[in-house]
Amino acid sequence: MIRILHFADLHLGVESYGHVDPATGLSSRLADFLSALDELVDYALGNEVDLVLFCGDAYKNREPSQTHQREFARRIARLSGTGIPVLLLVGNHDLPNALGRATAVEIFHTLTVENVTVASDAKVHRLHTRKGVVQVAALPWPRRSALLTKEEYRNATLDQINRIMEDKLTRILGDMANEVDADLPALLAAHIAFSEAKMGSEQRMAIGQGPVMLGSSLVPHAFDYIALGHMHEQQVISRHPPTVYAGSLQPVDFGEEGHQKGFYIVELDEARPRGERILSYDFHEVKIRPFHTIRVRVGGDDNPTENVLREIGRHKIEGAIVRVQVELPAHLISMLQDGEIRRALKDAHFIAAISKEVEGKARTRLGGIGAESLTPVEALKLYLESKKTSPDRLKTLLEYGEKVVRQVGSPI
Repeated sequence: MIRILHFADLHLGVESYGHVDPATGLSSRLADFLSALDELVDYALGNEVDLVLFCGDAYKNREPSQTHQREFARRIARLSGTGIPVLLLVGNHDLPNALGRATAVEIFHTLTVENVTVASDAKVHRLHTRKGVVQVAALPWPRRSALLTKEEYRNATLDQINRIMEDKLTRILGDMANEVDADLPALLAAHIAFSEAKMGSEQRMAIGQGPVMLGSSLVPHAFDYIALGHMHEQQVISRHPPTVYAGSLQPVDFGEEGHQKGFYIVELDEARPRGERILSYDFHEVKIRPFHTIRVRVGGDDNPTENVLREIGRHKIEGAIVRVQVELPAHLISMLQDGEIRRALKDAHFIAAISKEVEGKARTRLGGIGAESLTPVEALKLYLESKKTSPDRLKTLLEYGEKVVRQVGSPI
């Protein structure tokens, strides 16, 4: 039996809602992310894991600090140093903003770190584990410049470009599926968005806008397990074969409030035929820094501060990142004592906000859509529609907006 650990979307460098540890000079949020990674590494070393698949986005951005690189390398070295092969797939946050520049994880390849494979191109890798060979077809985040010629997207809209890329990626997946040996275990590791998946904070954090693939493009009959990265919420989008987003290791904002975080352990029997090799794939939670929203609605005759304090007392806030949202009549706003509320939240790790909303006040809504779930072009479209922009001008402005996103924000 071969045991595989699948994780993704580490995002070292997300330091929002934290404070500086005076002893180390480092963010408390960095400590949260590293603690989760340590928990994962300890599990792998203590439970006979044979292969580790990291499915992209090691860092928050393309140019991680030396400290972030050092801390990530320390954990990878603990794995590879014991003989466990580690595959590092390149995600969108790992890509440089110019084709000739190095990816954020390329240093492992440059230094030829033993037992570490950097997957920066679509390719089938044969990884030698203690229990035998495992084939991993790697599909990193697609770079537009690597897939398309300038002629193909010279006058195309962003949607048209993504459709062309989706067609090319489908062909690439088909080619890799034809390349794998049916007599050996075969996995697909991909950092990509699929239409069947639930989206969340990864959209707000996205560097560039990429294609959204259909699950049918995965050529499922060729692979025993499909390990995915990019979506921050752990989820299984198909069971035949298991097609799984491991999710991120820590919540990055309130859009991930209440989410479980962790990694998958996959067990396969290499002696069985294709389609029957997977024995189990189980999610293992890691300890996280919870995000917690406390919502309070105050009536016209109530004492607003007492109401908020009473509600805070009903919640477990110790060590959490907390925000308080108070809805109350306009005449009570001046009676709300922020100082008292902050004192009641003293055991929280971080107070993100204490917001007040006037009861019944008309608010601009986006049809129930949260801002964190919108792409830049979608947000621009909603804004222009709210301003009653004429259809012709709306079309023109959106085309210019797509070009700006494509030229400035996209590393694909």
